[in-house]
Amino acid sequence: MLSLSDIPARGGSPATLPMALFLLGLASAPFWLVPLGLYQYLGVEIAIWILFAMGFNLLFGYTGLHSFGHGAYLGIGAYGFGLFQHHVAVSLWGGLFAAILAAALAGAFVGLFLSHRRGIYYALLTIAFGQVFWFSAMKLHGITGGEDGLLNIPRPDLVLGPWRINLDNNVNFYWFVVVITALAVIAMWRLVNAPFGHVLQAIRQNETRARFIGYDVWRWKWLAFTLSAGFAGLAGGLFSMAQQSAYPDVMSLHQSGLIVMMVLVGGGLVNFWGPVLGVILYFVARDVLGGLTEAWLLWYGLMFVVMVMLRPEGVAGLLDGLLRRRVTAETARSTPIAKPEQV
Repeated sequence: MLSLSDIPARGGSPATLPMALFLLGLASAPFWLVPLGLYQYLGVEIAIWILFAMGFNLLFGYTGLHSFGHGAYLGIGAYGFGLFQHHVAVSLWGGLFAAILAAALAGAFVGLFLSHRRGIYYALLTIAFGQVFWFSAMKLHGITGGEDGLLNIPRPDLVLGPWRINLDNNVNFYWFVVVITALAVIAMWRLVNAPFGHVLQAIRQNETRARFIGYDVWRWKWLAFTLSAGFAGLAGGLFSMAQQSAYPDVMSLHQSGLIVMMVLVGGGLVNFWGPVLGVILYFVARDVLGGLTEAWLLWYGLMFVVMVMLRPEGVAGLLDGLLRRRVTAETARSTPIAKPEQV
């Protein structure tokens, strides 16, 4: 099985072909979604979940830490944005900052209890804390609205100097989400290709060896969890803007399981772009298969089982393997065969 360390780093510059294709796909989505029979809001959903999945993969793919309660931080970000709009001020940047801060602080707190654990104990604790946050959102009616959720969250205008852009317009809102997602993905690219990312991969490969060569593994694991929660909070803030509400359902174990499935199917364990492929595949399955049968989730689940059993490196690993074989075959064809010397 491949690992992230098996794929050579291309340096910290985001000026790469995959990055260009990713940005081009986001920028061109409004022009081909509707002609394909899909709807424009799907682009907003995909962009937000890509942001969530990429942030989650900092923890899951790069550090090798299995968080099965990560939907909690998406929900905390959504509630953080909504509560800021209702009780502090109607402010776009203030709300997004509150979403990131709330999720990052929750992640930093939970990370204090998780970072000295590993394996199944780490995973079980993430589930436990995720359920605590979900249950709190269900029961704190005076703050979160309980099962009904936090409703009527305003979508503030984007103010850039003398310009004011109305984000209630869904087209304008899509472009805003795309720009935020692109900037966040570029920031994550720089992180994972910096020494920070290589330390995370060292911990993933062998935590004991990383500790022996002098790294404070507890601190790095805590930092990875906090950063991942912060990116989830940013996605949650955008999600609450899109829905203009925040619900406890986004913090459920079901949502946490979905993000794990997306990252695994896409190949987040072996490639930076794996989560992008996983998110796109999930939403295509939901909207295309969902139009054919109500049991689309059954078929998606079967695909997940087959992928884990036969291709645990996911779609990205499969594509990478095919590309390597093609390069190897072309190299073999272009290499002249040495003729034996004649006596």
